[in-house]
Amino acid sequence: MRHTLFFMFVLIFAVPGPPEPAIAYFSNVREIRVAQPDRQNFFIVDEEIWNHSRLDLGDLRLYDGESPVQYALSEQHAGISSEEVEAKILNLGLGSMSGRTEFDLDAEGIATYDRIRLRIDAKDYVATAAVAGRNTLGQAPLTALAPSTLYDFTSEKLGSNSVLKLTPSSFRYLHVKLSPGILPKQVKGASIYNLREQQASWTKVGSCSAPQQKQRITTITCDLPAKVPLSRIVFQVDAGQTNFRRTVSVENSKGEGLGGGEISRVRMNRGGTLVTAEELAVNVAGRYDQLTLTVDNADNPPLAIKSVQPLSVERRVYFDPQGKTSLRLYYGDEKLAAPVFDYARFFHLDASASQAELGGGAHNAQYAGRPDDRPWSERHMSVLWVAMLLAVLILAVLAIRGLRSSAVS
Repeated sequence: MRHTLFFMFVLIFAVPGPPEPAIAYFSNVREIRVAQPDRQNFFIVDEEIWNHSRLDLGDLRLYDGESPVQYALSEQHAGISSEEVEAKILNLGLGSMSGRTEFDLDAEGIATYDRIRLRIDAKDYVATAAVAGRNTLGQAPLTALAPSTLYDFTSEKLGSNSVLKLTPSSFRYLHVKLSPGILPKQVKGASIYNLREQQASWTKVGSCSAPQQKQRITTITCDLPAKVPLSRIVFQVDAGQTNFRRTVSVENSKGEGLGGGEISRVRMNRGGTLVTAEELAVNVAGRYDQLTLTVDNADNPPLAIKSVQPLSVERRVYFDPQGKTSLRLYYGDEKLAAPVFDYARFFHLDASASQAELGGGAHNAQYAGRPDDRPWSERHMSVLWVAMLLAVLILAVLAIRGLRSSAVS
């Protein structure tokens, strides 16, 4: 009897294992037309997929007929990696003939580089920097590298730049000559580094209304698909409007602040040197159905904003078609756990990967819905209570019998 009760309780409270994928459990399906069957392919996750899949995209599955196909999900973020070392400044002083600040940098410790970061203790200036490389200090020949423009617009509140961009180089020594305006004592240090930059890829999401002007404030409303993750918002400002910097704040549909940033454009000519710089995007991460953007113009004329576009970081699904010309993408199973594929663990991006074409989204004709996998106890509460009362009665009867047997003996 005790063993019977034990197994009854195990049956009642047993917890099912993790859900397994099956074509009949996915609500939606799309055809994948492979571009080149003999190499790695990918497709871009679009709004249709976001709207009918899990928020983490963990329920995406590729099938070749009834056979699953492994894949790797990749976010196309911007990537920046750098190796930066402090450079020893040598021979710092004024050029004997030119009267300009000149110095040498020792690039020992870094094999290749394409950037020099100077630390200059000066405000409100524009200077050009001529850079040349050589492998023996103080000896010709010198190889001219790309010139750069340095500036600081503190008074105008338009930012600064102290980085010199070079072609990839490996010279042991670099000779830097600055245009007049920067004194040797204002050069406080330098570092050299190699910047490896990968540009992000973006997908357009939602749309924004035309700007509305009210006194010193410009407001813009953006409507967004609630399930698509937002990454940034890009402004297009008339090309004829220059030398501005504006603060942008962002609120959701409840009026809650989400942060924001600054947009700016600099195009100034100082002493015959043209300085140009532009930043017209603010980062806003999350999922929202509506946003309100506020541009503070302070005491300046409003910006001539031509358009505003929300963007999402592009998500790509990479796979190996293994000679197949078409596959199917299934999605729409909230209970399915995210896959764990060796293909994703050891994923290597093929530089020649081809973009596959997605067909239109459709309801899966084989969809039957996942069966109720809650524990038996949750699905049959009334039966559970009856069983528990019955078990209590049985235990009570057994206890009474035990007491009677003890009394007789």
